[in-house]
Order: sequence, then structure tokens, then C-alpha cells
Amino acid sequence: MNTAIQNKFSLALMSYLDSRRKEIGMSMKILSQRSALGMRTVQRALSGNEPNVTLNTVLSIADALKVELPMPREIVSAYRVRREQAERKATVLAATVQGTSALEAQAVPRKALLEIEEELADRLATGSRRQLWSN
Repeated sequence: MNTAIQNKFSLALMSYLDSRRKEIGMSMKILSQRSALGMRTVQRALSGNEPNVTLNTVLSIADALKVELPMPREIVSAYRVRREQAERKATVLAATVQGTSALEAQAVPRKALLEIEEELADRLATGSRRQLWSN
């Protein structure tokens, strides 16, 4: 593959990954953390101004965005990615509340806890992207 074709392909791929990041509502900072790459590396790669993006960088970013490469057979919908993250985070938050309540001898019954998790997941999936993706 000649350099002009490689650069065009690389630019298109990184542009696609940046669009995907925006589509699912993930900040550069969170992407950096989830891909285990430096913030500056992620910024340079997704800007399209870095002609020598390594395959490891591309794969790490794609993995963090739930994109299979080189030929995606299925790309998980943006809604599903947000919903799964919301459900994971809601489970953690509800468990924290449950643990705190148990210490005070006011633990929530299991059925109520599941309802709380569902409500939290709904709010997280449709609310602030910062809340959804923060640790």
C-alpha cells in the first residue's frame, strides 16, 4: 500500500473512531483512561493530524469504543453501549447505597434494590454523559 493510500485510510479510520466517540458520548479523557493511552496520544490520533498512528493505538481506541477492526461485522448501537454502561454503574451505585443502609440497619429489600437499579440505569442512560462515563 503506498503512503498516500495509507494516509487516506488512516485519516478516514481515525475520523470514524472520533465520530463513534462522540456518538456514544464519551469524552477524550474517559477514552484515554479506558484505552490505557495518554490523553495527548488519543487527541493526536483522533485529530487526524498524526500520520504515524500505531496499530496498537488504533486497536486500543477501537476496543474502548466497542468497534471491531479491521472489518466490523457488528457495531454495537450507541444506545446499547450507553445502556450497558448505565446498568453497570447503577448496580455499583445501588450496591453502595445498600451497603451504607445495611450498616445503619436499614437495608433495602432485594426487590426494591432492583427497582432502584433500574431507575438509576434509566436516568444514567438518558441523562448527563459526564455522569454516565465518570468513574
